[in-house]
Amino acid sequence: MKRRFVGMAAALTAVALMVSACGGEKPAEGPKDEAPKFTGEIKIDGSSTVFPITEAVAEDFMKQYKDVKVSVGISGTSGGFKKWVKGETDINDASRPIKASEVEEAKKVGYEAIELPVAYDGLSVVVHKDNTWLQCITTAELKAIWDKDSTVKKWNEVNPAWPDQEIKLYGPGTDSGTFEYFTEHINGKALQSRADYTASEDDNVLVQGVSGNKGSLGYFGYAYYVEHAAKIRAVAIDGGKGCVEPKDETISGLTYPLARLIYIYPSSKAMERPEVKEFVKFYLQNAPKLVAEVKYTPLAQAKYDEALAKVK
Repeated sequence: MKRRFVGMAAALTAVALMVSACGGEKPAEGPKDEAPKFTGEIKIDGSSTVFPITEAVAEDFMKQYKDVKVSVGISGTSGGFKKWVKGETDINDASRPIKASEVEEAKKVGYEAIELPVAYDGLSVVVHKDNTWLQCITTAELKAIWDKDSTVKKWNEVNPAWPDQEIKLYGPGTDSGTFEYFTEHINGKALQSRADYTASEDDNVLVQGVSGNKGSLGYFGYAYYVEHAAKIRAVAIDGGKGCVEPKDETISGLTYPLARLIYIYPSSKAMERPEVKEFVKFYLQNAPKLVAEVKYTPLAQAKYDEALAKVK
């Protein structure tokens, strides 16, 4: 009897396996922790300020998802939005919030903007490393130099305590969100700036210009200053409450007069593609580490969690 019982059990087991194979249960799909497969191309453009963060994220993402190509361009925030609103790119890097006019343009091609802050940035005002006399500058003095109607040519025309030396100016081009932010906060109106300065959307060009001229004055993102601090120097800014230096603490606490949030803007249309959605999730999940690695100031973890919830 015992042998017969064992035989019947074996037969029942065989039948159960046959039923399972015929569709009673789904066959095993492999290890659950295996990374899903994504393919395609993700096109990103926009702010030169946000570029180092997005580039770092793209490099790490492509290491994990080898069948996805991520291209990152630098057209400036406004220049990038011009492409983005036409549906030519999937994500726009931005060093300022999107404008209402850009939102409306995007709606014409059938999608909405998804605003995701990724880091803090302090817009740094910089001088040549051998400039030992300018430690702090007021926002009023910056306006006197940079305003659209300014005729200032020499440092002592702004402050008689400063030397009788020509000022050589360097700053972002008009398609840059940094340009718009600076002119709005310093000159009182976005885009209102004198035009006789050396302009570039590439912050490395601006660093080279400032470091090559002893009478220079320029402005760009804090991370680029930190990266090149050996050959240029950031000055403190007095916005009416005393001189404040650009540091991680003053930028994240928004006590530095030129501190701001920087963003990525994936379109709702692009987010319908699984590779784009995965990239954005990857971006937010890895932002705290990568933002710090490229010398920017990370947001509080709760801010990234909030953005992730919006994406999911």
